[in-house]
Amino acid sequence: MKNFVYNTFIEHPKSVDETYFEHLRFASGFAFGLFVAGMAAVIHAIIPCLCEKTASNKITELYGKIINRNNT
Repeated sequence: MKNFVYNTFIEHPKSVDETYFEHLRFASGFAFGLFVAGMAAVIHAIIPCLCEKTASNKITELYGKIINRNNT
């Protein structure tokens, strides 16, 4: 049971030098950013003159966060 808990909740966050709650916060924020990008893409698909660069800008921002996170 201890191995299951460790593997499920601790191993991956530790591999990126975070606690479980730090990882929860980062991953949740990242997921929200992806949601925003997705909604902007849907809006753009329906009304092409709106949100022309919103999704790509958000994805670029999120990519930068991942890169900087691994280099600190």
